[in-house]
Amino acid sequence: MIPLIDLKKQFASIHQEMKDAIIQVLESGNYILGPKVSELEKEIAKRLGVKHAIAVGNGTDALVLTLEAFGIGQGDEVITTPFTFFATSEAITRVGATPVFVDIDPKTFLLDANKLQEKITSKTKAIIPVHLFGLPADMDEIQSIANKHNLVVIEDAAQAFGAVYKEKAVGSIGDAGCFSFFPTKNLGTVGDGGMITTSNDTVAQTIRRLRVHGSKKKYYHTEPGYNSRLDEIHAAILLVCLREIDHWNERRNAIADYYSLRLKETNGIELPMRMSDRSHVYHLYCIKSSNREEFITLLKNASIQTGIYYPLCLHLQDANKTLGYRHGDFPIAESVSKEVFAIPMHPFLSKEDQNKIIKIIKRASDQL
Repeated sequence: MIPLIDLKKQFASIHQEMKDAIIQVLESGNYILGPKVSELEKEIAKRLGVKHAIAVGNGTDALVLTLEAFGIGQGDEVITTPFTFFATSEAITRVGATPVFVDIDPKTFLLDANKLQEKITSKTKAIIPVHLFGLPADMDEIQSIANKHNLVVIEDAAQAFGAVYKEKAVGSIGDAGCFSFFPTKNLGTVGDGGMITTSNDTVAQTIRRLRVHGSKKKYYHTEPGYNSRLDEIHAAILLVCLREIDHWNERRNAIADYYSLRLKETNGIELPMRMSDRSHVYHLYCIKSSNREEFITLLKNASIQTGIYYPLCLHLQDANKTLGYRHGDFPIAESVSKEVFAIPMHPFLSKEDQNKIIKIIKRASDQL
């Protein structure tokens, strides 16, 4: 089977460095929020050009803590996309606010900034654009609308570490950025992890309290908080991976370019969109086709793994039933959810395997 993502090969390429880093942590006696976490925070803040990077337990916590730090809660509305992973709306609901969805662009699959204005009400407090599959959202337009209405912009950059929008790193454009270090992400560890980036001193200070039970000084608590801390071992592994991330993202782009070159004349499929004003880091390489199931079946029969991202839009999830949305409310997102599928994409995908994948897709196209 040619896997969708090959973490074994990825971590094997830095096996000795990871092993040395883990042993160093084990021998140090510092296991939670120690020097490795501090080093990782400094490195990421410097890389992204922000004042603060705050490590937390996972990407979902990053969103929750950021929303809470901006004072968003009961009675507030937060605008986001219905076509993304559930954590985005879950975080909004978790702090007591209401998710409000805006349909997506049919080519980029990103939140359609042209439809934002009509969803803003007196209750709207924030916008969460998602840099989906590694492609940055239309941040200029989103930021312009947010500034006009005095709204907070929180970038969900969980799938886009290393992506750039008009010479600005994602995670540094809005009021805050939220990253996930889940193993399958471009920058990932061997467990859960997350990071919040911001240049807002007050928000950063609040998040640092919230992640340790609302405590600035041990055993003295100013508010109810969370237990959301990045372990030293994960920070040590991420520091090793951080040295490789540019090379890995370059490889993803080279693989994506080859896919797009070889598949551009293929009937029945639509390839990922490239944009001149932003860099794509291809967390996933997703193809759109009205014959999705037939393509997936033929690829599976050829021992090629695929993935569907995402089969059910957020407004139609059972967990969001109380919001009152129905089928047809966001027709573009609903249509895309029935047509998009991912093919293998990772920095260690061989040309031989890639050629096999391309051959099967072309053969499937000829049969349809």
